[in-house]
Amino acid sequence: MDLQRFVDFALEEDVKDGDHTTLACIPSEARGSMVLIMKEKGVLAGIDLSIRILKLIDTSASVEQLHRDGEVLDVGTIAMKVTGNVQHLLVAERLILNILQRMSGIATKTRSMMDLIAGTSSQILDTRKTTPLFRYFEKEAVRIGGGTN
Repeated sequence: MDLQRFVDFALEEDVKDGDHTTLACIPSEARGSMVLIMKEKGVLAGIDLSIRILKLIDTSASVEQLHRDGEVLDVGTIAMKVTGNVQHLLVAERLILNILQRMSGIATKTRSMMDLIAGTSSQILDTRKTTPLFRYFEKEAVRIGGGTN
């Protein structure tokens, strides 16, 4: 998976020549922070990829990762804290949230299916029927949830 290429495609679609509201309202040198808070109980998936994406968008960003992919987290749990250039964080935010939400949803559903077949010789297998450009992320989420690629 060429993560840089994926990020380039995603940002081209999302912000093209820039997030004009951010560019107009936030000084280019402004620094700030954000936190990732779980809105539903579930399996965290995609945090490692999200950190890599953040670093591609803002090389100066510092991340405090509080939880790992595969952990079941409760509502309100803070999974990570990030500090960096505010303009870059706002550009990265939507892409990272989309990846985390989709992967965590898949991992959570996979884990619930794994719980149903616990104690059997059955497996949960993913398929090639994935969302275009999201195959890597979806298959990784199945793996994080306990399924098999």
